Amino acid sequence: MAATAYYASLTMETESAQIARGLRRRDPELLTRLIEQYQHRLFRYLVHFTGDSRLAEDIFQETWLRVLERGKQFDGRSDFAAWLLRLAHNLAVDHFRARRGVSLDALTDPERAVPLQVADTRPNAFQEMASAEVRDRVLACLGGLPAPYREVVVLRFQEEMPLEEIATVAGIPLATVKSRLYRALGLLGAKLEGRP
Repeated sequence: MAATAYYASLTMETESAQIARGLRRRDPELLTRLIEQYQHRLFRYLVHFTGDSRLAEDIFQETWLRVLERGKQFDGRSDFAAWLLRLAHNLAVDHFRARRGVSLDALTDPERAVPLQVADTRPNAFQEMASAEVRDRVLACLGGLPAPYREVVVLRFQEEMPLEEIATVAGIPLATVKSRLYRALGLLGAKLEGRP
């Protein structure tokens, strides 16, 4: 078991190191492969984080431009997906700060429609554990959570990220991730049961 975990981490480190070398060279084939591999995950994250599919599209494009411009900053010691989502997170936060000083807590509007679902070929936790009707209800309730809570739930359960990577993406301490996740699950449970 320990050998499997070691091999998996060695493989990830090797892949991350290869990505880092390719980004330093500004390898166009690597960028194309990265976009193909991570586009659905990145866009889905941005739609849930921003709650606005048009804004998510803009930040999606800007994120890939930033990868091209600042790819040499990726050192290959961490997971590329976490680094990519952190770039997207920072761009979204910068957008909201520049736009009328909106706080992340103010992004959630209970009257706003459920975020757009982006097609993905791999099954996620929501698809595996719930029927379509229950999944739609969960997503509707998830859309009503404040943005900081919604972000940790999406990263943990839909993107299946470890808590440490969520802390990296969100730029918050691990304890805050745990606290937000605990609080978010409580709020989500209350919404699903119809409690205020």
